[in-house]
Amino acid sequence: MNPSLFISLDGPKGTGKTTLLEAVTAALRADNQKVIRLCERKSDPFRAETMALVNQLARNPSPELEWAVCQRFADSRSWISQHVLPKQPPNSIILIDRWYPSDAAFRHTVPFAEILQLNMERDVRVPDLHVGVITAPDISWARATARSRGLGGTVIQKHAEHVACTEMFEQAVADHGWMLCRNEGTIEEATMQVVSEIYKVLR
Repeated sequence: MNPSLFISLDGPKGTGKTTLLEAVTAALRADNQKVIRLCERKSDPFRAETMALVNQLARNPSPELEWAVCQRFADSRSWISQHVLPKQPPNSIILIDRWYPSDAAFRHTVPFAEILQLNMERDVRVPDLHVGVITAPDISWARATARSRGLGGTVIQKHAEHVACTEMFEQAVADHGWMLCRNEGTIEEATMQVVSEIYKVLR
């Protein structure tokens, strides 16, 4: 009996992560794979306290508050790593929308290398496959602002911030050897690319 496979899809707002996650789930299940969908927001018992700190950071930005937010998210992922992931069925594929690069919006002063180190020190599980979902910033910005809920960002509100976030995230993908998925074509193309990579890891 094999342990579960843990896969994260990360990326800036508007890159189509959730749509891609749904399509990948459907494709894998159609091939009789056991797929578990997790949501960091719903799996985190400390979410309310963390978001209160995020809102405080949005109103009064400071390096100290930003570091405190990064610590809170790392603590949340550590809890999920210890209490949620081990309870998933063996031989399953666990998909989650965002993992530690979901801090992309907060990396104004804290280098991403320090955030990763923080997660490692807290024994946050490293995904077996980390998919970075990217589009050109203008495309993802247009998608995000066209949604009924708008950009939906507590911290990122300006186009220039979104561009910077996208550039930093793409650099992190390259630096850490994660899979890069450019989701600018059809959803079918992006889905095929991710599913193919999942099967490589399974083999």
